[in-house]
Amino acid sequence: MKTVCQLLQVKGNRVCSVSPETTVYEALRVMAEHNIGALLVLRQSELVGIFSERDYARKVALCGKSSRDTRVEEIMTGKVDCVSPAQSVHQCMELMTQKHIRHLPVVENGQLVGVISIGDVVKAVISEQEFTIEQLESYITGISAIRGS
Repeated sequence: MKTVCQLLQVKGNRVCSVSPETTVYEALRVMAEHNIGALLVLRQSELVGIFSERDYARKVALCGKSSRDTRVEEIMTGKVDCVSPAQSVHQCMELMTQKHIRHLPVVENGQLVGVISIGDVVKAVISEQEFTIEQLESYITGISAIRGS
């Protein structure tokens, strides 16, 4: 079973972030520039929240606020679920499903070391399943070849 650490070794641990004082407009620009759906919100190096497309849609667009005048800290999700590098990808998928979240910061010894998305998790699970299928097919083919001899 693949761990978050193994996933980050393949994906990398680049984290896109903004400060709480950043305007929503600027945060959206950063998200568009990096083609991502969420940004971690850091004060110095401390994780204080996460800002997602969902936050924008529900707390700015639908509330008639201006993205140029609203700061990220006003609408970000402050309580952020995190995972450790040792956790399994399956545990992450379960947490994301239960909490209806798409991004998980990865924290080790109080330090932010990366972030994973639901896309990363699904890709890893599919890769594991494909490997298992290939192994089973190889095993079955090997047994059939032995019996057919």
